[in-house]
Amino acid sequence: MRLPLCLALLASASAHAALELPAIFSDHAVLQQGQAVPVWGWADAGTEVSVSIADQSVKATTNAKGQWRADLSKLEAKGPQTLTITSGSETKTVQDVLIGEVWLGSGQSNMAMTVSRAMNYEKEQAEAKLPEIRMFVVKSHANTQQQERCEGAWVVCSPETVGGFSATAYFFGKEIHRELGVPVGLINSSVGGTPIESWISPEVQKASAELKPFFEMGSKADAAFDPVKAKADHEKQLARWRENSKKAKAEGKPAPRAPRNPLVVRERKGNVGGLFNGKIAPLIPYAIRGALWYQGEANSNGEKANFYQHQLPLLVKDWRTRWGYEFPMAWVQLPNFSANRGEGWMLVREAMLKSVQNVTKSGMAVTLDIGEAKDIHPKNKQMVGHRLAQWALATVYEKPNASSGPLPVKHEVKGSEIIVTFDHVANGLELKSATTSGFVIAGEDKAWHPAEARVEGNSVILSSKAVPAPLAARYAWAELPDVTLWNSAGLPATQFRTDTW
Repeated sequence: MRLPLCLALLASASAHAALELPAIFSDHAVLQQGQAVPVWGWADAGTEVSVSIADQSVKATTNAKGQWRADLSKLEAKGPQTLTITSGSETKTVQDVLIGEVWLGSGQSNMAMTVSRAMNYEKEQAEAKLPEIRMFVVKSHANTQQQERCEGAWVVCSPETVGGFSATAYFFGKEIHRELGVPVGLINSSVGGTPIESWISPEVQKASAELKPFFEMGSKADAAFDPVKAKADHEKQLARWRENSKKAKAEGKPAPRAPRNPLVVRERKGNVGGLFNGKIAPLIPYAIRGALWYQGEANSNGEKANFYQHQLPLLVKDWRTRWGYEFPMAWVQLPNFSANRGEGWMLVREAMLKSVQNVTKSGMAVTLDIGEAKDIHPKNKQMVGHRLAQWALATVYEKPNASSGPLPVKHEVKGSEIIVTFDHVANGLELKSATTSGFVIAGEDKAWHPAEARVEGNSVILSSKAVPAPLAARYAWAELPDVTLWNSAGLPATQFRTDTW
């Protein structure tokens, strides 16, 4: 009888599901103020769970799978609190919890780029004694299935830790914290070199009629990819790299960059929806005020760029649907950079403009003036964060400041002139270059010529002696454009075109 009893006890112990919280509910967390805050986790099926914080206590009962969720009502911004979760005889406590503003930052390497790599790092480090700013970095990877759990921990901002924070998210959060005077929590879920299709749920993308040609193109590329050949080619490249590195060292020159392993690159990109499954899904439904997106470089090659105008709005809609509310979201338009990708770089910028014009509660930071021609990772993340913060302060927090640089709203042809009208002009438009307008116009022959430009109110009037009957205009339509048009708030106008040629 003793053996069956032992087996029964073992079975009983293994069936017991310990009370568990997602990693994002951990010490030093920041919870969103002013809206319902879901708290969730896992425990024994059919058991009651109690959640308490700041004089609130709510209860939930686990379902048959041992999942539970309890929604706290609106919380007020305040200092350190303890979040207590109890199930039966088990209790978990989350210490040093702040209540304030929570923002999710996602994208590829320019969102992942840390404060330690931004300009003026030593100065920023010395000024980073900001314990009410915290960051949670999602450590988990891509996955073929939606995940409930991820890895990560909240880190309190200090001179010792700030170097590892996402620079874009940090400089955004720093300004929000300064202007609002409340704690700020930043969630960083980003991976360098990754395309937008990795960050949208696969089922939503595959249901999109606009993306059907995109998937057909991807299927052909997948069929043509030979992992055995790719591995062999990479090994040959490594051998040449080792020889060249040895030679460079002997000559006192810097070693060349090592070739990337194509198999590792494909795995990191996560295929369609892989990063959504592994790095976004586990965060849902953590209460956030809004989201920031810094990506597009990986989608600017070849035909892929044509689909970004459909993919970015789809990502916003997908994430909002899954969170269950229309949170504000802004993105960083691709900066000036010598990408050598034909029109792909400009097409992704244009897609970002179209999206901000058509997606509600959205914003865009124009960065045509703060990139670096030879570096795809520009170091002036302070200004990127500032422009995102200006949008949030003006539109989300209703502060009296400009939210954007000038955006075109309409154009008309009058005789030999094209009139382009803008919104977001603050107190007026200004052309800052004495040598070029930054605009070109074309007639029926589609031949572009530099345009003379003058500002009248909220409009720019364009003309050229070489184009007596103009049909279309473009501004800053280049990888490295002349940035000439600004508003009175010191924010640059977006790249745009009136044609579809």
